[in-house]
Amino acid sequence: GSPPNSMLRVLLSAQASAARLSGLLLLPPVQPCCLGPSKWGDRPPGGGLHAGPVQGLQRLLEQARSPGELLRWLGQNPTKVRAHHYPVALRRLGQLLGSQPRPPPVEQATLQDLSQLIIRNCPSFDPHTVHVCLHLAVLLGFPSDGPLMCALEQERRFRLPPKPPPTLQPDLCGGQRLEAALSCPHLLRRPRQHLIRSLAEARPEELTPNVMVLLAQHLARHRLREPQLLEAIAHFLVVQEAQLSSKVVQKLVLPFGRLNYLPLEQQFMPCLERILAREAGVAPLATVNILMSLCQLRCLPLRALHFVFSPSFINHICGTPHALIVRRYLSLLDTAVELELPGYRGPRLPRRQQVPIFPQPLITDRARCKYSHKDIVAEGLRQLLGEEKYRQDLTVPPGYCTDFLLCVSSSGAVLPVRTQDPFLPYPPRSCAQGQAASQATTHGPAQRVVLMLRERWHFCRDGQVLLGSRALRERHLGLLGYQLLP
Repeated sequence: GSPPNSMLRVLLSAQASAARLSGLLLLPPVQPCCLGPSKWGDRPPGGGLHAGPVQGLQRLLEQARSPGELLRWLGQNPTKVRAHHYPVALRRLGQLLGSQPRPPPVEQATLQDLSQLIIRNCPSFDPHTVHVCLHLAVLLGFPSDGPLMCALEQERRFRLPPKPPPTLQPDLCGGQRLEAALSCPHLLRRPRQHLIRSLAEARPEELTPNVMVLLAQHLARHRLREPQLLEAIAHFLVVQEAQLSSKVVQKLVLPFGRLNYLPLEQQFMPCLERILAREAGVAPLATVNILMSLCQLRCLPLRALHFVFSPSFINHICGTPHALIVRRYLSLLDTAVELELPGYRGPRLPRRQQVPIFPQPLITDRARCKYSHKDIVAEGLRQLLGEEKYRQDLTVPPGYCTDFLLCVSSSGAVLPVRTQDPFLPYPPRSCAQGQAASQATTHGPAQRVVLMLRERWHFCRDGQVLLGSRALRERHLGLLGYQLLP
């Protein structure tokens, strides 16, 4: 074939090809700091996925067998081409160049025609598409002073704000500086622990409620169990108690329950009890959110429980827009009182107000189901035991979803679930009877075993400590009498 042109020589050179082609073929496009987390292939302009011919054209581009065929699909279908098709074409071009030891020669005219198509249409690109085309053009070796790179760079400068400097902006001061750092979408999507740790050394006047809320949300969102920063939040809560409303406090307390971390700050619990006593009637949802976090920490203040289970509070929340979520939280709190506070003698949630705690799998599990090992475990159980000897995703009273539930005899044989009542009684009849039922379950004829699947997102980022919601579920299932098998 004809000798490789200058672009291919760059791609195939021993010094540049490995890094560029691996970036082009294996790594997802870099997301710009000011844009959302969606992938460029899933976000054509206009909002949703285009159906019919537009999707068909994308498939044709993704399956093109040569650079000439790529250009033909783009040039022959002007009414079907959308902005997001051009990154698809550039990515496919890189795959074609890197898929063979000796890639087919690419005519310079083909590359020029493709460049001209992109240059002519890039004014209609959204900022995300401009960025991705720039990223791919660099990986493909297009010259930085060539017409394609110049046109895309001009569009980028026109549409995107200037790239923030690596250091914090000098014209911002105090809390504004920290808020700007914590509000950067790039930081929110990608945890940067070294930057977050440095914020704990900020001066006291820089730590405003908004800064601490952003820090708390960042830790909770990314499952970062950083004791130094969590203690800083707890200390801030105690020092600023008089100035904080319950709506702010609920956000500051969130990471403690989610990350299963009880701070060493001795005034943490007394401070929260005073805030709840002061503001419980002002913001019902914030009140139960704070109690939910404390429930995960096994720290339920009795005075606050008396208030949220009182008829006046329950009647008040029934007429609010968030009545269902509050009733769900109150149902979980009532379960915690039943199982963990045997000496509690105050009001309880009326049976008619109770709802299932978790009527469906948690949001995180639904979002990450394609990464889960549950189907593999289910197939193993099916082959080992048979379908009649286990139940998957069964919700047991008072509303906890179990990954897998089995009934096991005292001799260790797995029994068909359909011949047994798979549920243990709830609520327990009494403390003594509940203990007897638990012992009977452990040593009796039919032991209920909950096989728990522990995925990596069920843990804090360190991989050692279960998230608060998971730890709470396992604790309550154990108190109900189920044997837990992680």
